[in-house]
Amino acid sequence: MTGPSRRPAGRRAAAAIRPRPRSSPAAIRGHKLFRILAPVLGFLALPAAAATRCTIGQAGGAQSVAIGDTGRTMTVHLPAGFDPGVPAPLVVLLHGSGSSGAAMLRDSKLAEAADRHGFIVAAPDGGIAHEGGLVWNIPGVPTVAGKVPGPEDADDVAYIGQAIDVLVGGGCVEGARVYATGLSGGGRMASWLGCVASDRFAAIAPVVGLRAGRPRGDDPARPDPATCRPKRAMPVIAFAGDADTTNPIAGGGAGYWQYTMHAAEARWAALNGCTSAPTTRWVAAGVYEERYSGCRDGADVAGRITVGGGHAWVADNDTMWAFFAQHRR
Repeated sequence: MTGPSRRPAGRRAAAAIRPRPRSSPAAIRGHKLFRILAPVLGFLALPAAAATRCTIGQAGGAQSVAIGDTGRTMTVHLPAGFDPGVPAPLVVLLHGSGSSGAAMLRDSKLAEAADRHGFIVAAPDGGIAHEGGLVWNIPGVPTVAGKVPGPEDADDVAYIGQAIDVLVGGGCVEGARVYATGLSGGGRMASWLGCVASDRFAAIAPVVGLRAGRPRGDDPARPDPATCRPKRAMPVIAFAGDADTTNPIAGGGAGYWQYTMHAAEARWAALNGCTSAPTTRWVAAGVYEERYSGCRDGADVAGRITVGGGHAWVADNDTMWAFFAQHRR
């Protein structure tokens, strides 16, 4: 009986050494590209590094925070319910002449508004001693003691900038949502920050202290345009009382004051390119508002005047925050 037929050994050998199909040039290029990109793709697939968490204190409380290598501190209030993993907006609160950050935080009641709205309050101390308290260094402008700060005095603009950097770098604050307010000398300092540090602040809210640069040397009834040149439009809401005899809304007073609050508003409106004529309206019992609108980048200028209000914290904190919340850098 004939057995199954066998394939010739030569044919089996030929099949065993049959060459593989050659890769196309495109395939070769693709393989090389994959080898190059593989490490990068692997890196991108790794989990993102954890964001910096704020560790300066407890939510709902105030604590003293050191500011870099300045040797100075500031009082910081974290709002109730603050999430240390989520940066919050910041309001820099500047005390009046002869006072302190901690006293200003207490007297303004801004911490209570922070708890309601979820922003952080930083209340630094001025760099120049005065009668048991502190005043701010506004270059070229005399303090309440009548002395023009000199080169030996602390640079408060730089100090406040460092304070912001500490809070942003520590994961506490969202850098695009930083605002400034202050009382009297602190209001003048907040105005100065709007002039010279507009790249750091999204809006300002001076209280009994709105300025738009130094008074002109040849005509103190007008602001000197050369001394306030912000890099960007600066939204402004100011608060004042019409019975204030220290910083009168009608002008006059000390050498650092002189021009009217209305002149300051008009100058900020010009700086912000506001195109609408100013309007005046009652916004609450005994409080009226002057407002310039149609401004570049939505940077309105508003002044709220309390009838019978004196040289004190006449601001409505909720209104202030509502204005701030509309703006970011």
